[in-house]
Amino acid sequence: MVITTTTTLPPISASTDPKALKSCRKPPPITISLNPSHLDPLHLQRLLSSAAYSPHRFPLLPSSSSDVDLVKLSLAIAHSSVIVSAFCRRRFLHPDAACGGYGFGFEDLFERMGRAPDPDHLLVGFGRAVSDGGLTASIHDVVVMPSLQRLGIGRKIVQRILRVLTSKGIYDISALCSRKERLFFQACGFGDDSLGSTTMMYTRTALSFSQEDQMVRPAGRLLLLVPPAREPYHLKKTAAQAEDPSNA
Repeated sequence: MVITTTTTLPPISASTDPKALKSCRKPPPITISLNPSHLDPLHLQRLLSSAAYSPHRFPLLPSSSSDVDLVKLSLAIAHSSVIVSAFCRRRFLHPDAACGGYGFGFEDLFERMGRAPDPDHLLVGFGRAVSDGGLTASIHDVVVMPSLQRLGIGRKIVQRILRVLTSKGIYDISALCSRKERLFFQACGFGDDSLGSTTMMYTRTALSFSQEDQMVRPAGRLLLLVPPAREPYHLKKTAAQAEDPSNA
Protein backbone atom coordinates (compact mmCIF):
# COMPACT_ATOMS: atom_id res chain seq x y z
CA MET A 1 0.00 0.00 0.00
CA VAL A 2 1.31 3.45 -0.86
CA ILE A 3 1.06 5.96 1.99
CA THR A 4 0.27 9.49 0.84
CA THR A 5 1.55 12.26 3.10
CA THR A 6 -0.08 15.64 3.52
CA THR A 7 3.11 17.69 3.38
CA THR A 8 2.66 20.86 1.32
CA LEU A 9 5.47 21.26 -1.18
CA PRO A 10 6.54 24.45 -2.93
CA PRO A 11 7.12 24.24 -6.70
CA ILE A 12 10.21 22.15 -7.39
CA SER A 13 11.74 24.91 -9.47
CA ALA A 14 11.24 27.56 -6.77
CA SER A 15 14.26 26.56 -4.64
CA THR A 16 16.58 25.35 -7.38
CA ASP A 17 18.54 27.20 -10.02
CA PRO A 18 19.54 24.54 -12.60
CA LYS A 19 22.36 26.65 -14.06
CA ALA A 20 23.87 27.40 -10.66
CA LEU A 21 23.64 23.80 -9.48
CA LYS A 22 25.04 22.34 -12.69
CA SER A 23 28.00 24.71 -12.65
CA CYS A 24 29.26 23.17 -9.37
CA ARG A 25 28.53 19.55 -10.27
CA LYS A 26 28.76 18.33 -6.69
CA PRO A 27 26.08 15.79 -5.74
CA PRO A 28 24.15 16.51 -2.54
CA PRO A 29 23.52 13.83 0.11
CA ILE A 30 20.94 11.43 -1.27
CA THR A 31 18.69 8.96 0.53
CA ILE A 32 17.78 5.87 -1.50
CA SER A 33 14.60 4.00 -0.51
CA LEU A 34 13.20 0.71 -1.80
CA ASN A 35 10.07 1.00 0.32
CA PRO A 36 6.96 1.91 -1.74
CA SER A 37 5.35 3.40 1.38
CA HIS A 38 7.99 6.15 1.33
CA LEU A 39 6.78 7.35 -2.07
CA ASP A 40 3.92 9.83 -2.41
CA PRO A 41 2.31 9.54 -5.88
CA LEU A 42 1.60 13.28 -5.86
CA HIS A 43 5.30 14.05 -5.35
CA LEU A 44 6.19 11.63 -8.16
CA GLN A 45 3.66 13.31 -10.43
CA ARG A 46 5.34 16.64 -9.79
CA LEU A 47 8.80 15.17 -10.38
CA LEU A 48 7.71 13.73 -13.74
CA SER A 49 6.22 17.08 -14.73
CA SER A 50 9.31 19.05 -13.67
CA ALA A 51 11.50 16.79 -15.81
CA ALA A 52 9.00 16.84 -18.72
CA TYR A 53 9.20 13.07 -18.64
CA SER A 54 6.97 11.55 -21.34
CA PRO A 55 3.63 12.56 -19.81
CA HIS A 56 1.81 11.60 -23.00
CA ARG A 57 2.69 7.95 -22.43
CA PHE A 58 0.03 8.08 -19.75
CA PRO A 59 -3.69 8.91 -20.03
CA LEU A 60 -4.19 12.63 -19.55
CA LEU A 61 -6.33 14.12 -16.82
CA PRO A 62 -9.89 15.15 -17.78
CA SER A 63 -8.74 18.79 -17.70
CA SER A 64 -6.30 18.00 -20.54
CA SER A 65 -3.39 18.80 -18.24
CA SER A 66 0.03 17.49 -19.15
CA ASP A 67 0.35 15.89 -15.70
CA VAL A 68 0.21 12.13 -15.36
CA ASP A 69 -3.16 10.80 -14.19
CA LEU A 70 -2.64 10.44 -10.43
CA VAL A 71 -4.99 7.46 -10.09
CA LYS A 72 -3.25 5.49 -12.83
CA LEU A 73 0.15 6.50 -11.51
CA SER A 74 -0.79 5.13 -8.07
CA LEU A 75 -1.90 1.86 -9.69
CA ALA A 76 1.37 1.63 -11.61
CA ILE A 77 3.33 2.06 -8.38
CA ALA A 78 1.23 -0.51 -6.53
CA HIS A 79 1.71 -3.12 -9.26
CA SER A 80 5.44 -2.57 -9.80
CA SER A 81 7.86 -5.25 -8.64
CA VAL A 82 10.64 -2.85 -7.63
CA ILE A 83 10.32 0.80 -6.61
CA VAL A 84 13.42 2.95 -6.06
CA SER A 85 13.04 6.52 -4.79
CA ALA A 86 15.83 9.07 -4.26
CA PHE A 87 15.35 11.85 -1.71
CA CYS A 88 17.35 14.94 -0.75
CA ARG A 89 16.92 17.46 2.04
CA ARG A 90 15.70 20.81 0.82
CA ARG A 91 18.60 22.80 2.28
CA PHE A 92 21.06 20.87 0.12
CA LEU A 93 19.20 21.90 -3.04
CA HIS A 94 19.96 25.58 -2.52
CA PRO A 95 22.59 26.78 -5.04
CA ASP A 96 24.88 28.08 -2.26
CA ALA A 97 24.78 24.72 -0.47
CA ALA A 98 25.52 22.88 -3.69
CA CYS A 99 28.68 24.92 -4.29
CA GLY A 100 29.92 24.55 -0.72
CA GLY A 101 30.37 20.78 -0.62
CA TYR A 102 29.10 18.32 1.98
CA GLY A 103 32.10 16.44 3.34
CA PHE A 104 30.95 13.01 2.16
CA GLY A 105 32.26 10.77 -0.60
CA PHE A 106 29.86 10.32 -3.50
CA GLU A 107 29.41 6.57 -3.06
CA ASP A 108 29.01 6.93 0.71
CA LEU A 109 26.08 9.28 0.30
CA PHE A 110 23.97 6.50 -1.18
CA GLU A 111 25.07 3.67 1.09
CA ARG A 112 25.03 5.26 4.54
CA MET A 113 21.53 6.80 4.54
CA GLY A 114 19.04 3.95 4.66
CA ARG A 115 16.48 5.34 7.08
CA ALA A 116 13.02 6.47 6.06
CA PRO A 117 12.93 10.01 4.63
CA ASP A 118 11.41 12.66 6.87
CA PRO A 119 9.10 15.50 5.70
CA ASP A 120 12.14 17.67 4.94
CA HIS A 121 13.20 15.29 2.17
CA LEU A 122 12.24 16.09 -1.41
CA LEU A 123 11.79 13.42 -4.06
CA VAL A 124 14.55 14.03 -6.63
CA GLY A 125 14.78 10.70 -8.45
CA PHE A 126 12.72 7.63 -9.24
CA GLY A 127 12.76 4.34 -11.12
CA ARG A 128 10.70 1.16 -11.16
CA ALA A 129 10.65 -2.33 -12.63
CA VAL A 130 7.85 -4.68 -13.61
CA SER A 131 8.49 -8.43 -13.47
CA ASP A 132 6.80 -11.82 -13.64
CA GLY A 133 8.85 -12.74 -10.57
CA GLY A 134 10.67 -15.63 -12.20
CA LEU A 135 12.03 -15.08 -15.69
CA THR A 136 11.86 -11.56 -17.05
CA ALA A 137 11.66 -7.94 -15.94
CA SER A 138 11.59 -4.51 -17.55
CA ILE A 139 12.73 -1.14 -16.19
CA HIS A 140 10.53 1.92 -16.63
CA ASP A 141 10.31 5.62 -15.76
CA VAL A 142 13.84 6.37 -14.57
CA VAL A 143 13.77 10.11 -13.92
CA VAL A 144 15.88 12.63 -11.98
CA MET A 145 15.22 16.27 -11.14
CA PRO A 146 16.70 18.34 -14.00
CA SER A 147 19.08 20.31 -11.76
CA LEU A 148 20.60 17.05 -10.43
CA GLN A 149 20.94 15.17 -13.70
CA ARG A 150 24.34 13.91 -14.91
CA LEU A 151 25.55 13.44 -11.35
CA GLY A 152 25.18 9.64 -11.23
CA ILE A 153 21.86 9.57 -9.40
CA GLY A 154 19.99 7.92 -12.27
CA ARG A 155 22.68 5.28 -12.67
CA LYS A 156 22.55 4.52 -8.94
CA ILE A 157 18.77 4.07 -9.20
CA VAL A 158 19.19 1.59 -12.07
CA GLN A 159 21.92 -0.27 -10.17
CA ARG A 160 19.62 -0.69 -7.18
CA ILE A 161 16.86 -2.04 -9.42
CA LEU A 162 19.28 -4.49 -11.06
CA ARG A 163 20.58 -5.61 -7.68
CA VAL A 164 17.08 -6.48 -6.47
CA LEU A 165 16.15 -8.32 -9.68
CA THR A 166 19.36 -10.34 -9.99
CA SER A 167 19.17 -11.31 -6.31
CA LYS A 168 15.92 -13.07 -7.25
CA GLY A 169 17.59 -14.92 -10.13
CA ILE A 170 16.09 -12.70 -12.83
CA TYR A 171 18.61 -11.86 -15.54
CA ASP A 172 16.42 -11.30 -18.61
CA ILE A 173 16.05 -7.58 -17.94
CA SER A 174 15.05 -4.98 -20.52
CA ALA A 175 14.67 -1.20 -20.36
CA LEU A 176 11.90 0.78 -22.03
CA CYS A 177 13.59 4.00 -23.14
CA SER A 178 13.49 6.68 -25.78
CA ARG A 179 16.20 7.24 -28.38
CA LYS A 180 17.68 10.02 -26.22
CA GLU A 181 17.88 7.69 -23.21
CA ARG A 182 19.78 4.93 -25.03
CA LEU A 183 23.22 6.32 -24.13
CA PHE A 184 22.26 6.45 -20.46
CA PHE A 185 21.15 2.81 -20.39
CA GLN A 186 24.20 1.75 -22.38
CA ALA A 187 26.32 3.34 -19.63
CA CYS A 188 24.33 1.23 -17.14
CA GLY A 189 25.27 -1.98 -18.97
CA PHE A 190 22.40 -2.40 -21.42
CA GLY A 191 22.85 -3.18 -25.11
CA ASP A 192 21.10 -4.56 -28.17
CA ASP A 193 19.29 -7.87 -27.72
CA SER A 194 21.33 -10.83 -28.96
CA LEU A 195 18.28 -12.10 -30.85
CA GLY A 196 17.68 -8.76 -32.53
CA SER A 197 14.29 -8.31 -30.88
CA THR A 198 12.75 -4.91 -30.32
CA THR A 199 9.81 -3.38 -28.48
CA MET A 200 6.66 -2.83 -30.51
CA MET A 201 3.82 -0.66 -29.20
CA TYR A 202 0.14 -1.09 -30.03
CA THR A 203 -0.72 1.83 -32.32
CA ARG A 204 -3.96 0.87 -34.09
CA THR A 205 -5.82 4.15 -33.76
CA ALA A 206 -9.46 4.95 -34.41
CA LEU A 207 -8.42 7.26 -37.26
CA SER A 208 -6.51 4.58 -39.16
CA PHE A 209 -8.69 1.52 -38.62
CA SER A 210 -12.36 0.83 -37.93
CA GLN A 211 -14.38 -2.24 -37.09
CA GLU A 212 -17.83 -2.49 -35.54
CA ASP A 213 -16.75 -5.07 -32.97
CA GLN A 214 -14.01 -2.82 -31.52
CA MET A 215 -14.33 -0.20 -28.80
CA VAL A 216 -12.64 3.19 -28.82
CA ARG A 217 -10.62 3.89 -25.68
CA PRO A 218 -8.59 7.08 -24.94
CA ALA A 219 -4.86 6.56 -24.30
CA GLY A 220 -3.11 9.86 -23.74
CA ARG A 221 -3.89 11.91 -26.82
CA LEU A 222 -4.58 8.83 -28.92
CA LEU A 223 -7.85 7.00 -29.46
CA LEU A 224 -7.10 3.28 -29.60
CA LEU A 225 -9.35 0.57 -30.96
CA VAL A 226 -9.59 -2.17 -28.37
CA PRO A 227 -11.34 -5.53 -28.88
CA PRO A 228 -14.29 -5.91 -26.51
CA ALA A 229 -13.95 -8.22 -23.54
CA ARG A 230 -15.11 -11.74 -24.34
CA GLU A 231 -17.85 -13.32 -22.26
CA PRO A 232 -16.51 -16.23 -20.19
CA TYR A 233 -17.43 -19.66 -21.60
CA HIS A 234 -19.31 -20.80 -18.50
CA LEU A 235 -21.58 -17.74 -18.75
CA LYS A 236 -22.26 -18.43 -22.42
CA LYS A 237 -23.14 -22.04 -21.58
CA THR A 238 -25.50 -20.93 -18.81
CA ALA A 239 -27.26 -18.50 -21.14
CA ALA A 240 -27.64 -21.19 -23.82
CA GLN A 241 -29.14 -23.61 -21.33
CA ALA A 242 -31.63 -20.99 -20.19
CA GLU A 243 -32.79 -20.47 -23.77
CA ASP A 244 -32.93 -24.20 -24.58
CA PRO A 245 -33.25 -26.47 -21.50
CA SER A 246 -32.79 -29.56 -23.73
CA ASN A 247 -29.10 -28.66 -24.07
CA ALA A 248 -28.50 -29.04 -20.33
